[in-house]
Amino acid sequence: MDRSFVIVQISDLHLDGAGRLLATIETLNAAIRERMADFADVPDRILLITGDLVDDPTPRALDEALAVIASFRQTGLFTDIQAIAGNHDVKRPSQRAGRYDAYDYLHLPRTSKSVYYRQAGLDLVLLDSNRASLTTLASGNIDQKAYSAMVADSARLSVELAGSLGSAGRADHAEPAENLVRVLALHHHPLPQATGEGKRFLGVPDEPLMYLAAPATFLEAATSLNVDLVLHGHRHVEGLTRYSIPDPSATSSESSAAFWRTIYVLSCPSSTGQAGDDAGFNIIHFGPMSHAGRTEYRFEIARYSRPRNDGVFRPLDSNLPHGVIRLPAGRDFSRDPAVQSAIEIDACTMLKRDQVAAFASRLLLRRAFYADDEVDWADVLHVYLVTSHVWAELEGKLSRSARKHDVEAAAAVTSLLRRLIEQSANVLGIDDVQLDELRARRLVNRDDLRRELPRMARPGIDVEAEGRQRLHWLRDLNAQAKALGLDPGLGGKVPPQTPR
Repeated sequence: MDRSFVIVQISDLHLDGAGRLLATIETLNAAIRERMADFADVPDRILLITGDLVDDPTPRALDEALAVIASFRQTGLFTDIQAIAGNHDVKRPSQRAGRYDAYDYLHLPRTSKSVYYRQAGLDLVLLDSNRASLTTLASGNIDQKAYSAMVADSARLSVELAGSLGSAGRADHAEPAENLVRVLALHHHPLPQATGEGKRFLGVPDEPLMYLAAPATFLEAATSLNVDLVLHGHRHVEGLTRYSIPDPSATSSESSAAFWRTIYVLSCPSSTGQAGDDAGFNIIHFGPMSHAGRTEYRFEIARYSRPRNDGVFRPLDSNLPHGVIRLPAGRDFSRDPAVQSAIEIDACTMLKRDQVAAFASRLLLRRAFYADDEVDWADVLHVYLVTSHVWAELEGKLSRSARKHDVEAAAAVTSLLRRLIEQSANVLGIDDVQLDELRARRLVNRDDLRRELPRMARPGIDVEAEGRQRLHWLRDLNAQAKALGLDPGLGGKVPPQTPR
């Protein structure tokens, strides 16, 4: 299955513990149930609450929030539910005011938290933004020291963001970190919103009081870390902004798409329509879309709104086909066949023979396993390495459930892959220590590997003889594939439309 996920974003519920909003929550729940019918087959379906679950963190309000979360969980619509704190959730705990610590009560992240969804290749980053907001300006007791502290806290968000993502990726990532789809959730909006500019707080325009103290610093950090989409609430208005900065690694400005790094910023209104505002929620679907004869990955955003005193949620962008905003993802998120196979193999408790043949087909039907006039030894080394990693997982599961004949064939494939790896490394002049380091990487990033390795065969090597030996082993590999129920013709002519 191609990587795909759905995030349903709700926000600013402002539950008060009196049950006053439970009917509104049921209306919201019913509207979401209706819209989620189209996404029943998507493997990762996430409900995300971007802050202000309660109006005041009293025990009754917090218990009501837990009950509402449970009601969404009981629908069976979602494979996961995540939430972050808003400024109302974290009003200073006080016995006198009857306020509790919402972070502990609702299990919300105090700084940052990265949630990884393996099938979707999604890295969802939850970031607490409460200390970095200008909201405290509304008290009127702000001085330069306090303002500087808020700017520092906003810059701190950039550091926390970098720490939660990491440049090398986490050990549980099934692919290189730069191949992940990264969505960032926080409560406060990082950019001013044109929508709702006329809103006022204590008689003054409230827009300057609502967003982060250092938005450009924060957004530049998010964009440079390959965050694709930011989701937030707080303002009780809808909004969608595209933020772009020049790519520091760009070598040319002639292609506008290549020169810019882009991030989308999506706001969610109060989903219960608090403070007299229109209610709303967002559904974000990420997945492959066919366009001009090829597959591209896109975000499809459907925004729903319920005007005041109206019980029905309707598409906000009704002027668009199906009420959906379609946005290019900005990067190629197509997975290496080995990565996708590894994820699916990991999900299987046992493997049937037809599944083994299907996985073998995906792993072996690649140009590196066929005759080429001029072999790119660095490229074939990458393919053999990632195939070997995944084949080891397949062989391990096969050994517990398959016939002896199939187990022996799978073991023979492992041995032949090892020979092909050692041969490619030898042609490139890679010593045993370097090769062991490469083998230790669970899945090798092709572009990184090509930057590290020699591109040409080492001096003195008989490339033609090595090419003949390679084809001999590939034909032996085909014989073992046949024993597993597959005849891909390895070592012969490249089949049409075979991936690299």
